[in-house]
Amino acid sequence: MKQALHSLVVSGLTQLRDSGQIAQFDPTHIKIELPRDKSHGDFATNVAMMLAKPNGLNPRALAEQLIAHLPSADWLVGAEIAGPGFINFRVQAAAKFAALATILEKTADYGRINAGEGKLVQVEFVSANPTGPLHVGHGRGAAYGSALVSLLRHAGYQVEAEYYVNDAGRQMDILTVSVWLRYLALCGETFTFPSNGYQGDYIITTARALLSEQGEALRASASDVFANVSADQVLDASGQVVSGDKEAHIDDIIVNARQLLGSERYRLILDRVLHDILVDIKEDLAEFGVHYDNWFSERSLMDTGIVDAALARLEAAGKLYEKEGAIWFRSTDYGDAKDRVVVRDNGIKTYFASDIAYHYNKLSRGYEKIINIWGSDHHGYIPRVRGSIQAMGEDDARLEVLLVQFAVLYRGAEKASMSTRSGQFVTLRELREEIGTDATRFFYVMRRCDQHMDFDLDLAKSKSNENPLYYIQYAHARCCGVFTQAVMKGFSVWQSDLGLAQLALLTEETEAELAQKLTQFPEAIQLAARDHEPHQIAYYLKELATQLHSYYNSTPILVEDDALRNARLTLLAATRIVLANGLTLLGVSAPERM
Repeated sequence: MKQALHSLVVSGLTQLRDSGQIAQFDPTHIKIELPRDKSHGDFATNVAMMLAKPNGLNPRALAEQLIAHLPSADWLVGAEIAGPGFINFRVQAAAKFAALATILEKTADYGRINAGEGKLVQVEFVSANPTGPLHVGHGRGAAYGSALVSLLRHAGYQVEAEYYVNDAGRQMDILTVSVWLRYLALCGETFTFPSNGYQGDYIITTARALLSEQGEALRASASDVFANVSADQVLDASGQVVSGDKEAHIDDIIVNARQLLGSERYRLILDRVLHDILVDIKEDLAEFGVHYDNWFSERSLMDTGIVDAALARLEAAGKLYEKEGAIWFRSTDYGDAKDRVVVRDNGIKTYFASDIAYHYNKLSRGYEKIINIWGSDHHGYIPRVRGSIQAMGEDDARLEVLLVQFAVLYRGAEKASMSTRSGQFVTLRELREEIGTDATRFFYVMRRCDQHMDFDLDLAKSKSNENPLYYIQYAHARCCGVFTQAVMKGFSVWQSDLGLAQLALLTEETEAELAQKLTQFPEAIQLAARDHEPHQIAYYLKELATQLHSYYNSTPILVEDDALRNARLTLLAATRIVLANGLTLLGVSAPERM
């Protein structure tokens, strides 16, 4: 109905423009809204007030001219001027229910629009270092990214979802030696495990698998492993380092491990632990309803020479320089706090060099928009990445970075720890097992991604109206339940065409309000996709559920009158479809009974 009214207003303004009464106008700036006061009508627009000043006209006079030039429409009861120049519209009651036929016809496709016009977009999200299982901090980015991908696809964009696998660099070396040291301990070697090694049970699990497969072929003596290693770490009673350099300590162990194992056996351990963790991450995400089109390896950037190619472009642009044996990128030219090293004095390329190359590769793939979903702690990283894109002569407007605040999990009053190094963290899998995938996904996306979030487990598990997910899912189940009750009571089978023929019988105000809310679903998708805010869909569903519950509680559905019953069942059938479509969009199920 908003679109139909928008078309009438555009047509009227076009006549005024063509007759010289107003100048050019932008149709995209014309808004048709719901009036705050229902007594003012069904819809309203402020277009006369918006165009009056630039055209040197009185707003009310322009509104009168516009009303006079509106094309006739049999569903439009009237248009009247209010206040300083608002135009209020009233439409026929039957017109408010016209969208029900569209909903019943399109079913699962209702709400899909073509705002994106097929534009190619890449969304990269989660991309957690493959150094351990996903924890609840990663879950919010996973739920948000997955919902955003679905939302953009519904809005008409061609979207590719990508996970960037950080399978190169120092963290991979620490992971490798952590597994190897646990393997050595299983072989009988005795030593103090480094405090900053990875200590989760998953490390020991992979170490046991290595021992089973390789026997003691990877064994070395502890004295050789720790030979010439930086000063031993002295720990206090709580396990904290009180003396010694823990980073230099583990770096020296890495050097010894490479020498003792050789490149082939060292790579064997790295590949094995990386495989085990990636398999776990992929399974975890799939069970969470998160799927990717691409898994992109950081290591491939090195192997294919993309890093060297990207740095060569920066060198040709005069944006690299040498200082103290290292190669630096002039990121301060682009608003960064300081210049950044891309090649260390030992010749090893930094993580930032890989990131430059990764974005260089992304841009070469032809995406019109590249969306990175990062944790909020990466805020300071944005200027240097944008700067590298500009320095390579590319348009950094193609990159959009969305920051996600980490969710803080509370069980009662206790805050859970989430440290992957210590091994003391709550995994995403554990959270899903406790409260369910539906609750986990919905609670993660029901607020703006950049807002702090305390994850209330008690609320997520409750079966009450205070739990927004339960409230929405119960609305869907209620709709389904009415159809089940109709069969049990012996009423004739509902047929949508019979209901549509009798929609004029829907005269209750709650019926018109519910139908009007259903018509707003495509617009809700358009706005949520435009703003990259899946939580707008969660809000819409909560409002729709509120109207459904209100209608259900105030109006008998299964009345004796066949025509009226069919009409009301048609309204419920359409509501059921929209609730299911919205929940599916967020990756949440729509149960038929609860």
